[in-house]
Amino acid sequence: MKKAIRIFDVILFFICVVIFGVIIWGNAALPSGVVTYDGNSEPLAKVFTYTGKSTSLAVDKQTATPRRENLKLFGIIPVKEVTVTEKAEQKVMVSGEVFGIKLYTDGVIVVGIQEVQTDSGKKSPSGSAGIEVGDIIVAIDGENVYTSDQVQSILGANNGGSFEVKIKRGERYRDYTVTPVYCEREGCYKAGMWVRDSTAGIGTITFYNKQSGIFAALGHQINDIDTKEIMPMLDGEAVKATVSKIEKSTRGTTGSLECDFTNQTLGKLLSNTDCGIYGAYAEISECAKEYPVAAIQEVKKGKATLISTVEKGQPKKYEIEITHIGFNENNREKNMIVKVTDKDLIDKTGGIVQGMSGSPIIQNGKLVGALTHVIVGNPQKGYAVFAQTMAEESNN
Repeated sequence: MKKAIRIFDVILFFICVVIFGVIIWGNAALPSGVVTYDGNSEPLAKVFTYTGKSTSLAVDKQTATPRRENLKLFGIIPVKEVTVTEKAEQKVMVSGEVFGIKLYTDGVIVVGIQEVQTDSGKKSPSGSAGIEVGDIIVAIDGENVYTSDQVQSILGANNGGSFEVKIKRGERYRDYTVTPVYCEREGCYKAGMWVRDSTAGIGTITFYNKQSGIFAALGHQINDIDTKEIMPMLDGEAVKATVSKIEKSTRGTTGSLECDFTNQTLGKLLSNTDCGIYGAYAEISECAKEYPVAAIQEVKKGKATLISTVEKGQPKKYEIEITHIGFNENNREKNMIVKVTDKDLIDKTGGIVQGMSGSPIIQNGKLVGALTHVIVGNPQKGYAVFAQTMAEESNN
């Protein structure tokens, strides 16, 4: 009898530890806010529900006032309080077409600090002044700057005099005094830094939002290739492109789509965010089809469809599988892990390649997400962002 009691105590202790662990995990991993479309109260991660019942949530639809709800484990054990907001289901025009990106920065990015050879040895005027790689130059001697040519012209037209350089580092602005030095070999004064004012690339349009007139693409931010920092966008352009060549991905090597840009403008870029780039479109592509946007709790592990353009012509559908779903609100680019299962796509690309970012993911007749990154060690796998996140961003 005592032995049976001890076994029962061990089992009870084990159950308590598991439940406690799930509660701790739930508080850290589950979102603090949930959107429910038209009263859809599906659970999060299968075992977390808003109430003990699978019924529509009662809300004031006229004011759509968010309210606090308890997420409960198995509908019984309170885990975390969340804000629940009910909205009407949103529909967007899902695309999957490849396009060209021309982005111009708000300010000029410092991408390198260089030593200058002088008669008295090597010197680093910009580095000694305190300027660092990744800084954004916004003004020189009170004059706003937007292009690398402008910076070169201002700094080059001097006889060694000092300049007051205003830079943005993170969210703070700083002022530095830079005094160029004379480079005997080149016969001019140099400040000793490399700067960049624009970038170009390719990506995939996820959807067109007819309500806001905004298109959404990429699913992730555009970073400077050297500094790895987000490009501070002044403006930009989205142009039509056609696939000309595919460099296949292999284990450890990321492939890419090579495209030819055309002169046909698709839209004007407006913002570069951690969950994609957004812009005002000129017109909706003929290949786009309407789909409702899934709430994050509607996304399930299992089969799904990827829409992408990896050759000339219209976007095509390919089979994938959603293998993992996460709700980390601090990493909006990597909410899901997906695996390419379509043999045709694997034969063409090796799995996921650069240029496919933004490719929409469809599951159960709804847009659930967009591809963002390839997993380099296994290019048949990659990350994706929730469609709900991109839709909300496109409404702002």
